[in-house]
Amino acid sequence: MRMNEGVEWALHSCLNLTWMDPGRAVPAARLAAFYDLPAAYLNKQLQALARAGILTSTSGPRGGFRLARRPEEITLLDVVVAIEGAEDAFRCEQILKKGPGADPEADYRKICLISQSMRQAELAYRKELASRTIADLKADVERLYPATPGATRAWFANARP
Repeated sequence: MRMNEGVEWALHSCLNLTWMDPGRAVPAARLAAFYDLPAAYLNKQLQALARAGILTSTSGPRGGFRLARRPEEITLLDVVVAIEGAEDAFRCEQILKKGPGADPEADYRKICLISQSMRQAELAYRKELASRTIADLKADVERLYPATPGATRAWFANARP
């Protein structure tokens, strides 16, 4: 399974927004410039986060994006689902129904051992992502790289739109 690169961009953007002054919106172009990302494509990811209620979007000269909820209320799974969608990574197409000795009445999504194994893996990864929040990432970064919050705030304060 490979996640869209927009997931990484969205997670980093959410994390960077945790260090902004309360109520301060950051334009998509500034968020994109921080990592030299294509602004239009990052803006699509940010809009998806806004539709999911993770960010709020404000238009106008002082507009931009900010967190819509406290970092403790935003899980990594919330961000992944906002960018990738809620659909499972593995979709059982019930190919066993086409094989020899198949039971046309069987729901192979429930009885196929491959389908069951893939579903268990999906649930494990979703459970892990749901157990970690943006606040957890923020705390880890602040513990391991204490200069990062101040440097990030300073960069955004001095960045051109």
